Amino acid sequence: MMNRPPLIILTGPTAAGKTALSVALAQRINGEIISADSMQVYRHMDIGSAKVSREEMEGVRHHLIDVLEPWEEFNVTVFQRLANEALSRIYERGRIPVVAGGTGFYIQALLREIDFTENDGDMEYRHMLETLAREKGAKALHAMLEQADPESAAAIHENNIKRVIRALEFHEKTGTKISLHNEKERQRPSPYRFAYYVLNMERELLYERIDARVDQMLAAGLVGEVTQLKEMGCTRDMVSMQGLGYKEILDYLDGKQSLEEAVRILKRDTRHFAKRQLTWFRREHEVCWLSQEAFHFDKERILDWMLGDLQSRGII
Repeated sequence: MMNRPPLIILTGPTAAGKTALSVALAQRINGEIISADSMQVYRHMDIGSAKVSREEMEGVRHHLIDVLEPWEEFNVTVFQRLANEALSRIYERGRIPVVAGGTGFYIQALLREIDFTENDGDMEYRHMLETLAREKGAKALHAMLEQADPESAAAIHENNIKRVIRALEFHEKTGTKISLHNEKERQRPSPYRFAYYVLNMERELLYERIDARVDQMLAAGLVGEVTQLKEMGCTRDMVSMQGLGYKEILDYLDGKQSLEEAVRILKRDTRHFAKRQLTWFRREHEVCWLSQEAFHFDKERILDWMLGDLQSRGII
């Protein structure tokens, strides 16, 4: 166990306060941060992704922030490659990596070294599903998944067409459910000496913080940011523009709904997203939950407790 490299994970639902705590932790342990966020990886997408600013970084080196253009592909295999490259550099410098962000799927892939390259090269079924999604919509595709693999359908939002297609493709090619495959992968031993923390708070308060964050994004110029992206040629069919905060404002700019309706949908869908994040983290193994109420929302108290826990586990 002790010869495994150390790895700290700090995750939780959106708007829980991960950014500030991860920076404070990295400062105390001579660490560097790897972002496990599916949107902060993109340049020009700062406000809607709640991207950590240079000021908020407080001198702590961050990885996987602003490394791709919005039209470039980003998925779990790209994340694994970039994150593993960052890990190598961090360990070479004798520092401790802190993986911070809310994309549980990416965290699991990195932590368990899960292989997602089981594609046999036959793209016919995938192309058929992509055509079906275009012609009949995401709901029809999701209904197919509900028939084939109800557990995956419950875990994957119908708008996440890529993951719905991947789950259907896996079922078609292997005859087994990807949910069962993922559960087996979850049991894989990690090559790291790790601690996995989930920062959380009471649901009603979290939802209030989400609503307030959306209001702050609008005040900071979210509509202008999406307008600029649209002028750069970014369209709804790009993975980046399907992110929360971008697709809703794009619908407003395209005249599909009022700004008031776009904001209402954004707040609602962000709350639903937070709920799905928590469901994912509850299924993970060896997770330590940090309820902020128990620490009276005092960041220093949380930090002191984490440092003591990390020392007792021999991670720092």
